[in-house]
Amino acid sequence: MTSVRDLIAAGTTVLEAADVTSPRHNATELLSYVLQIDALNPLSTDEVSLNGEEAYLQLIAQRATRIPLQHITGKAYFRHLELLVGPGVFIPRPETELLAQVGIDELHILGGGVAVELCAGSGAIALSLATEVSNVTVHAVEKSPEAFEWLNKNVSHFADQLAARGSRVVTYLGDATDTSVLAHIAQTVDVVLSNPPYIPGAMIPREVEVRDHDPHIALFGGIDGFDVARGVIDVAHELLVDNGLFGMEHADVQGESVIGLLSGWIDPVDHNDYNQLPRYVTARSGRVKTS
Repeated sequence: MTSVRDLIAAGTTVLEAADVTSPRHNATELLSYVLQIDALNPLSTDEVSLNGEEAYLQLIAQRATRIPLQHITGKAYFRHLELLVGPGVFIPRPETELLAQVGIDELHILGGGVAVELCAGSGAIALSLATEVSNVTVHAVEKSPEAFEWLNKNVSHFADQLAARGSRVVTYLGDATDTSVLAHIAQTVDVVLSNPPYIPGAMIPREVEVRDHDPHIALFGGIDGFDVARGVIDVAHELLVDNGLFGMEHADVQGESVIGLLSGWIDPVDHNDYNQLPRYVTARSGRVKTS
């Protein structure tokens, strides 16, 4: 039998040597996962059995190879959601929570409505909108078949929460830059949000977890990084009602360029993330809603 405190310390040491970011947090999460206890209070269990210790050290060894923590535990946290994730789907980042928030605020003001998430991945944004606001229909479009499976798993996983809100998420396997995919709801949408791939093709992500494990289709946006973003903007313009809200994430060095892509939109504004770095734009459509 080994104490929880000693195991976390040992795991932290291994992960530090492997240059894993936030090694103690990772070590604590992995032990909590093995023991099925609250990660916020891992010391609620004093000692760990030999089998538990062996299982934990195996996971620490996996994490030391830079397999993402979320791929090992099968879950990623986003706002109030515990999403199901794994190989083939982009792991949602905390910065994107702020983009989701602007959509949530807008839908609260409207008392519900219709929203779209383009490049939906795991469905983090779509499910945040639909589980935090009542009477919302969110149309979520994802191109990757692998990611689409995770999207549908998460929609099913949160079925009870969606039903309690009187909201729903409708999923589409398709190209988010193709105006025909959601043509049946053109000019009826109140909010369109997207976290598209925006890394320029020649750039190599610094983080091993991103470079080797996030799907490239979710990362790279062509030579200048804006191939998908341009298409997303065009689709959003076709979908939104008059004065509808558009929001899109970008890299911290792309803010001015993305604002430039929004010529003709109303009040384009760039916003900072938690680290006070430029991270997402919002703008209003001039479209007129049809009956």
